[in-house]
Amino acid sequence: MTKVKKTPDKTLVSLKKAHGLITKIIDMKEEGRYCVDIMQQNLAVIGLLKSINQNLLESHLNSCFKAAMDSGNSKQQKSMINEILQLNKLSNK
Repeated sequence: MTKVKKTPDKTLVSLKKAHGLITKIIDMKEEGRYCVDIMQQNLAVIGLLKSINQNLLESHLNSCFKAAMDSGNSKQQKSMINEILQLNKLSNK
C-alpha cells in the first residue's frame, strides 16, 4: 500500500511563517536592535498577512460563498453577501 503524501496547506504554512517573523520582531525589539531593521521585518509580516487574507478570501468565495449562492436559500445568500461587504469595510480601514 502506497502512502499518499498530503499537500501542505499554503495558508497554514504562511501563517506559521508570519508567526515566526513576529517572534523574530519581538526578539529584535527586546535586544534593542535598530528601529529601521525592526520596521522592515514588520512590513514583511504585514505583506505576508495581507497575502494570507487574500488567499483565505479566495478560498471562502470558491467554497462557502459559492455553496450559499448555489443553495437557492435567499436568507443564506444575503447573509453571505453581508459578510463579504463587512470584510471589505474592515479591510479598507
